[in-house]
Amino acid sequence: MSSLTALASATTVGNPTLNIAIFVIFVLVTLTIVIKVAGGKKTAEQYYTAGGAFSGRQNGIAIAGDYLSAASFLGIAGAIALQGMDGFLYSIGFLVAWLVALLLVAELMRNTGRFTMADVLAYRLKQRPIRIAVSVSVLCVSLFYLLAQMAGAGGLVSLLLGVSGESAQNIVIAVVGIVMVTYVLIGGMKGTTWVQIIKAILLISAAAIMSVWVLAKFGMSLSGLFGKAVDVSAASETTKAAVEKAAKAGTTTTPQNIAETLLHYGTKYGKTTQAKIDFISLSMALVLGTAGLPHVLQRFYTVPTSKQARKSVEWAIWLIGGFYLLTLVIGFGAGALVGADKINAAPGKQNAAAPLLAYELGGSWMLGIVSGIAFATILAVVAGLTITASATFAHDLYKEVFKKGQSTQEQEVKIARISAIAIGLVAIFGGMLAKSQNIAFLVALAFAVAASANLPTILYSLFWKGFNTRGALWSIYGGLISSIGLIIFSPVVSGKMGVPTKQADGSMLMVSPSMFSGAAADGTPLVDFHWFPLDNPGLISIPLAFFLGWLGSKLSQEHNAQKYAEMEVRALTGHGVGPALDH
Repeated sequence: MSSLTALASATTVGNPTLNIAIFVIFVLVTLTIVIKVAGGKKTAEQYYTAGGAFSGRQNGIAIAGDYLSAASFLGIAGAIALQGMDGFLYSIGFLVAWLVALLLVAELMRNTGRFTMADVLAYRLKQRPIRIAVSVSVLCVSLFYLLAQMAGAGGLVSLLLGVSGESAQNIVIAVVGIVMVTYVLIGGMKGTTWVQIIKAILLISAAAIMSVWVLAKFGMSLSGLFGKAVDVSAASETTKAAVEKAAKAGTTTTPQNIAETLLHYGTKYGKTTQAKIDFISLSMALVLGTAGLPHVLQRFYTVPTSKQARKSVEWAIWLIGGFYLLTLVIGFGAGALVGADKINAAPGKQNAAAPLLAYELGGSWMLGIVSGIAFATILAVVAGLTITASATFAHDLYKEVFKKGQSTQEQEVKIARISAIAIGLVAIFGGMLAKSQNIAFLVALAFAVAASANLPTILYSLFWKGFNTRGALWSIYGGLISSIGLIIFSPVVSGKMGVPTKQADGSMLMVSPSMFSGAAADGTPLVDFHWFPLDNPGLISIPLAFFLGWLGSKLSQEHNAQKYAEMEVRALTGHGVGPALDH
């Protein structure tokens, strides 16, 4: 991947002053709301879960705001613009995942837990080793998700604010981190939830307006939009370079053939057996990862009953599903009205597709509004991740492990605030280091770890009476190590062949999609240490984690039938949820 900084100096779209003004307005308005709704002293319950005071509808909208990250809005729209239906497959995976959360996790987690995921897993197992293992997993998932959001902020500011140079990007990342920590410190979960509700409404409204606007340009005809996108892609320099490369390899093709492949069938999946297996692996991580994401699971504790938790997921499914349908129109609209060449030459590449389309539709004002919403999206998601990570450190590690349950609520909330600041600093510096890296790599890692390390232990704890501490530890650490290890040695990090990409100065450069992205003129990657062939480890690491959980449990004699019976009653009825959980 070529330097975003070099591209930044060559590309500025819209009015940077207007964009900055809109950003400042978004921040001031949301901070005012946070201060108004969440002021005063907070108990641990209020800080972590807002006291369970939100309705199912409110929490469902907040879940949509938490889940529809910058990767969803900017990344998927850009993937559809450049890769056609391949990009839309991400949307399908993200949406179907909520059925798993609805049917298997939402109500039972609400009934059996109080603040964090570890409350559920540690209830019937040994407290200290389980809370430590879960905390390591939760912090890993949260960290990589945070880095993805912060890196997205750094990569996009060049286009949205008209700034260039690493120092300017680092300043913006620091500002995002500071505002994020401010939300959490002032508002806790209640303030963060209202930020997510506002952001969800703004994001879905903006996507709807852009979609209708795009369709209006093609007589409200989807087929007309798709046809134009194919024609524009056929004329692009990227497609012509691909034709030239195919010709040198002895393959007969035309720009129209390649454009149709790009925009109707995709360039990655469905071509080879390995590609099909890779798609299955990615789908497993996307579909199963959501139900193991700690910041999503913690949202189930912000409603008063399991019925409201179920209602939350129902609202989230409708809102998220509708949004992803809109990204299909936005993505093809960007492909038709902006074109692959402009998108690839912009800072952030495919992440710039939606803002560039907004500028094409409504000029500087529309770009400024969409940019502001993208900025609010990043703020809302990182605030949710920060409060989840700080709750894990303060409640699971400080109170239950270090203090053995003897700390006061005031001490716990104080540690949560301090850890939020520390997590914010880590996210800021990590984002500065990762701003030019492959964001998809970071998001895929978060989902793969969540699906591998978290979900098997959650399902075993809720549904299998023979599950025990050894099985949980083997499952968590096995899933964690295998998922991270396989991604490090996968083509996502090194070894992918380069593809011809148009640069900001008009030249064509061979760019490898790997994290180590150098490629020779013939496309040969300059760095290649991969030995695992798949982009996503889900196909291996998820079944492995389930197997290790079963094997570890079978090899251990530990069994507490009474605790399982108590947990089963709690999971089905919600009886006993409350302070008694802090045993």
